[in-house]
Amino acid sequence: MLKRLLGIAPKLESDGSYSPSKVAIRLGTSDTTDFENISYTKYQGTKSKILAIFTEQKNMTMKNGKQFSTGNHPVEALLPMLHLKNAGFNFEIATPSGKPVVFEMWAFPNKDEHVKSIYNEYKSSFEKPKKLQDFIDDSFANTVEYAAVFVPGGHGAMLGIPEDKNVGKILHWAHENDLFTITLCHGPGSLLATTLDNQKFIYEGYNMAVFPDAIDKQTPMIGYLPGHMPFGLSERLKGLGANLMNTKSDDTVCRDRKLITGASPLASNNLGKLAANTLLKELN
Repeated sequence: MLKRLLGIAPKLESDGSYSPSKVAIRLGTSDTTDFENISYTKYQGTKSKILAIFTEQKNMTMKNGKQFSTGNHPVEALLPMLHLKNAGFNFEIATPSGKPVVFEMWAFPNKDEHVKSIYNEYKSSFEKPKKLQDFIDDSFANTVEYAAVFVPGGHGAMLGIPEDKNVGKILHWAHENDLFTITLCHGPGSLLATTLDNQKFIYEGYNMAVFPDAIDKQTPMIGYLPGHMPFGLSERLKGLGANLMNTKSDDTVCRDRKLITGASPLASNNLGKLAANTLLKELN
């Protein structure tokens, strides 16, 4: 009752999950973004496609058994997409089983016209995405058409994707064929899929930015999460040999070889700029 009065009680949803509290929404989200509408010299080559792997799962079970209403963070997905689209790249939207993309709509910046525009442009693809197995069957032979694999953040990126063998196959495919891999916040959870079937972590020794476990441990205090995380992502990546470049939930971005990463929602604009400029420089 006291938490409710203070506005720090997570909000109970109709399916029994919890979305962030009023205070957490006020502190952690915004109606607009810091997107910079840059006029890039558009890419004109053959490698114009980017595979975007989204989660199709909504609820994350916390250590206390409560479920967090999550999915893909709209800012972490759509700001990088805006920059890459402006740079001349286009997206194939996919989920593990082909079920619709799930967004954290409580974090959607409803007054940001750029974000709303690209969301509406790809809405039909979000509702009917490609299945990862179909992408493997149809597109692995067409490496020349692809520039990168993009995995947006949101806690939902830790649901199913790190344990999905097709995600692992696609990341190995990208790594072996010199494609870029772009991800941020909790999206680097996808990189764990490269270790399935006792394979070596292909990003051992890489520098990367990722959302800090220390911040995830603090957010239940303001009702952002309804409990503590099922596992610590940054520590797990560190344990596999990754070099973490940030300790705060900030705008840190990092490029190491063909891996481009960002620390948090605050890094979404910087990640988009870094990815767009890097791809234009490397592919032209």
